[in-house]
Amino acid sequence: RDMRKQWSFTFIGEEGLDAGGVAREWFELVCTGIFDPDRGLWMSSTTNQMSMTINPASSTIYGGEDLAYFRFMGRVIGRALFDRQIVKGHMVKHIYKHILGWPIQFKDLESLDVDYYRHLRQIAESGDEIFSILCLDFTASTEIMGVKQEIELVKGGRSIDVDSDNFPEYAEACMKYKLLDCMKPQLNALLLGFYDVIPETLLTIFDFQELELLMCGLPNIDLEDWKRNTEYSGTLQSMGQDHQVCQWFWEVVESLDQEMRARLLQFATGTSGVPARGFGVLQGNNGSIRKFTIEGVKLDECMYPRAHTCFNRIDLPMYRTKEDLEEKLKLAVTMSSTGFDLE
Repeated sequence: RDMRKQWSFTFIGEEGLDAGGVAREWFELVCTGIFDPDRGLWMSSTTNQMSMTINPASSTIYGGEDLAYFRFMGRVIGRALFDRQIVKGHMVKHIYKHILGWPIQFKDLESLDVDYYRHLRQIAESGDEIFSILCLDFTASTEIMGVKQEIELVKGGRSIDVDSDNFPEYAEACMKYKLLDCMKPQLNALLLGFYDVIPETLLTIFDFQELELLMCGLPNIDLEDWKRNTEYSGTLQSMGQDHQVCQWFWEVVESLDQEMRARLLQFATGTSGVPARGFGVLQGNNGSIRKFTIEGVKLDECMYPRAHTCFNRIDLPMYRTKEDLEEKLKLAVTMSSTGFDLE
């Protein structure tokens, strides 16, 4: 309850009455410092440079004192939400899920490390002979401060060979390690701090996309800048924005309210964040510039728009009417938060 009492702020050496502006500046400065990767507490995800994830090496960097910082962080972002202040930093999708108490899914791994996710998918889609070639066991290799370590994913994992029968259990163990176990103490401290301010029961009405928008605010989306910095591929490559379906798409986006535009951006790129210099510097999973792309696909290939967040790309079926496009796009964007595959 003490964390929910009135907070007032005064900067040392500065006189000023806190009528909202001082508090806003304090939260902005603290949140910016919290998510600075140079501090060693957070780092950019490999999939989206604008999304931050917990640095598993923070305990080594801070000699075990990092948990106090994460408890403090949780209280700050919780208090920011309580006071309707903006959190200057976007976190990876599965951390918002942890805050809400939602179960994590295998596909959440893609938003953290797309190469690792694809590697596991490729193994699953290969034949039985792949296991004799890879010689996998229930361990994971990690490197912290230049020191390589081998972690058992399950008890006695070094002596358990991976085969086609137990691969689902292996993939689940890999997912659990990457999304939870490798940073469990830091995550627990962050959640404890957050729940010191916001009780978990009060969050049940939100999904993880709504929580990100509540914490980070609705982005100021310049629709003209978005259009100018959009590339077209597939069946749209030749005509680009002059294609009738593209014109319908942008007309639908223009008719959306601010929240739905932000949700569309989340759907396509994995985060509602817009780069400070605009859509022209939107980054892909490898840190290079990868502009928003609309790829035209045949309607018999998929009924609903599909997102590839690591490439900032939407597969857009060639709908026959604008009304059909609008209905399917809104449904795909809305249902993406549930984790259900509309196909």
